[in-house]
Amino acid sequence: MVNFGKALMADQFEEWKEYYINYKMMKKKVKQYVQQTQNGGRNHEQVLKEFSRMLDDQIETVVLFLLKEQGHLASRIEKLGQQRAILSDQVDVSQVSQLREAYREVGLDLVKLLRFVDMNATGIRKILKKFDKRFGYRFTDYYVSTRANHPYSQLQPIFKQVGIVAVAGALTRNLATLQDHHGSFTSIYDHPSITLKDPVIEQINHSVQKLTHSTTFLKFLGQHALIVPEDMHSSSDDLVDDQSYHFMSLLLNLVNTFLYMVNTYIIVPTADDYSVSLGAAATVCGVIIGSMAVAQVFSSVYFSAWSNKSYFRPLVFSSIMLFSGNLLYALAYDVNSLTVLILGRLLCGLGSARAVNRRYISDCVPLKIRLKASAGFVSASALGMACGPAFAGLLQTEFKIYGVTFNQNTLPGWVMCVAWVANLFWLWISFKEPDHIAKANAANTQSSDSGHGRSDNLEDGLAQPLLTEAKERQDENVEDNDEKEDPKESHKPATSLAAAYRLLTPSVKVQLLIYFMLKFVMEILLSESSVVTSFYFQWSTSSVAIFLAVLGLTVLPVNVIVGSYITNLFQDRQILVASEIMVLIGIATSFHFTSHYSVPQYVSSALITFVFAEVLEGVNLSLLSRVMSSRLSRGTYNGGLLSTEAGTLARVAADVTITAAGYLGQSCLLNITLLPSLAICVTSIAATFCTYNSLY
Repeated sequence: MVNFGKALMADQFEEWKEYYINYKMMKKKVKQYVQQTQNGGRNHEQVLKEFSRMLDDQIETVVLFLLKEQGHLASRIEKLGQQRAILSDQVDVSQVSQLREAYREVGLDLVKLLRFVDMNATGIRKILKKFDKRFGYRFTDYYVSTRANHPYSQLQPIFKQVGIVAVAGALTRNLATLQDHHGSFTSIYDHPSITLKDPVIEQINHSVQKLTHSTTFLKFLGQHALIVPEDMHSSSDDLVDDQSYHFMSLLLNLVNTFLYMVNTYIIVPTADDYSVSLGAAATVCGVIIGSMAVAQVFSSVYFSAWSNKSYFRPLVFSSIMLFSGNLLYALAYDVNSLTVLILGRLLCGLGSARAVNRRYISDCVPLKIRLKASAGFVSASALGMACGPAFAGLLQTEFKIYGVTFNQNTLPGWVMCVAWVANLFWLWISFKEPDHIAKANAANTQSSDSGHGRSDNLEDGLAQPLLTEAKERQDENVEDNDEKEDPKESHKPATSLAAAYRLLTPSVKVQLLIYFMLKFVMEILLSESSVVTSFYFQWSTSSVAIFLAVLGLTVLPVNVIVGSYITNLFQDRQILVASEIMVLIGIATSFHFTSHYSVPQYVSSALITFVFAEVLEGVNLSLLSRVMSSRLSRGTYNGGLLSTEAGTLARVAADVTITAAGYLGQSCLLNITLLPSLAICVTSIAATFCTYNSLY
């Protein structure tokens, strides 16, 4: 395994050697700064000023050379354009072919230049991370925020390839024209969705997309799930090969994801009616729905830890707990006990294996199909969210068997009992424990008598990153020859939630706040929908179920639009702010201002709130996957767990708010619950603007 400093020296083009950043020199400087500040020779302000100036000089060298080479390429394209103009009225196939090859030679030189930029951009990111880690200061946030958006920014030419994109566009247009030498009057600009099928152009497009973080739909969904590394094409140390990959196990993992989301939302249309039938207020539905989230706060932690050792056993345990919880939920009607009902939902929450579902895809699916598996995870969640209320709408019947009541309140529990039993049986006969887990467990068993390092092996060896690219992991976990630091210490994953929290930068904290906000808003909307629509519009359970199912079905189309188009037109942070503002508008228009509250107002405001909260979730998690510390990419207390906990706590807070507001009467429920949603949304927007420049 070769460290980045050596890789930079080995991969650089000899004739351009003097124009690369001096990564080795800067790394030595960082080490000296640490020693000098520890000895009292320099203060932090002096170090920051000197290092910033040094990095500015290094970047300027790269940028000026980049601009010079872009000029050379542009001149060559201009000369070739003059030759093409001469050929435009001639039919000389051989000359057209020669001209096409000349354009391709320019394209290959452009690919070479892009490789130069990529190596330097990677070096800049790495030296900033190394400074943060060694010096104990969040220098990256300061440096990027002050340089990225400055009128004379030199980071923009490196990370946002405006000039190179223009050169690539000229090459593409001219090659397309030569390809259709006789032909039509249309150009590449008439059909922007159609790409030129030329191997050189494909190489250029791939390199540009890598540098500018261009987002495809599958990659967007992967980041949405906090599963996919930012750069899927640089993972040489992937644990999983095609032989060890087991499709049926992946399918069962996705089935667990789908069933859990169905289980979460199948009771929403009837929870208020169920609580009334047991002698409680309709707004107690908040406690019924939220009790599952309360238990999930704890289950996420132990499931995340359990997945260090096994995937099969946690999934089996999950199915058993969910079967037991749904059984109690269904029987609560006949025993006439709200306590049994809530206990059943708590058991369901204790069976939440979403941490295992994410981890399985990250650890046990080959890299080449991990994007599709990640998209499957998000799709299964969205489909479950839509199918849950839809199934509830179909269960509008009532009968008894041996004194056991089956009606719209209890049937969701009975249906899910059957589903989880079937899932347990399927797991038992078809799931295969991943090879690297089985081998590691066998090795740990053999070495258990020595008493050395078992927990370290589990944390550092088995738990693979959920967020960072594998190449970065490879580069950062090796030692450079001139450094003596212990890699196990410098890259050790967080060992507690408190330790994980200490690794959060202000920008990451804001992203988690945004995630909390959007989950709070969505939970308020969904959980109180049955009570609100019954009070204002006298909707039946079937009507509520259809409404919630329609909301859930918007998730995938919205992700397709955002992941395929919107993120390629705007920066993630721009979409983030716009989505927050639209969520705020949706909340504001949901308030009951007049004596008459209409269905169009409620439905339109709900759609605005829900759809833009979904847009916000995808972009928020995409940004989070890039700005979060690499130490939060592995181990039990990883970034995926932190986001899950933030979302789960938001759901708990929302459901408690609904129940508390219910004591003021159903007529006040809507406005009272919207007030905290409005306040949290405004706070998140303000916090976003405070950290906007660091979201680069």
